[in-house]
Amino acid sequence: MIRGDTASGRVWADWDLPAPYVASIAVARADIDVYDHVNNAVYMNWFDRAAWGHSAALGLPIEKCLQLDRGMAVVRSVIAYLRPAVLGDCIRVATWLLPADGKLRVRRRFQVRREAGGATLARAEIEYACIELSSGRPARWPPEFRERYVALDEVMLAGGTLAPV
Repeated sequence: MIRGDTASGRVWADWDLPAPYVASIAVARADIDVYDHVNNAVYMNWFDRAAWGHSAALGLPIEKCLQLDRGMAVVRSVIAYLRPAVLGDCIRVATWLLPADGKLRVRRRFQVRREAGGATLARAEIEYACIELSSGRPARWPPEFRERYVALDEVMLAGGTLAPV
């Protein structure tokens, strides 16, 4: 199950960056691999769900993207797995938009934390490129993307202190 909101003091402090969008996830049996922990590929699914939730919260749900014939496709992913997640864990996946050129590409930062104790389990940075959905070719951002896919001032100011991925 995934649920998302914008983090505030009531959700969690001590994220890598201020003002994250946070998705809450309960680790499911299907997420567990033969090593008895969450499979690495599942994290990409979590990042994707958090990004979609954040986009919807910004006013760009999937229906709007389909209407605009534009979407964001993953170009590059860097993930650091720090600790395992296991069955029964409640997980928080935070995401932030990072500064970008605002024409074709955007980067997102992710941090995965275990709710109990707050340990960081993984960090990732994913770069996306805008595509025309009908052709799959790169495309410039429509005005709706330029207006909404903007890094917060607090994130831009704190970016220099960001833990490496």
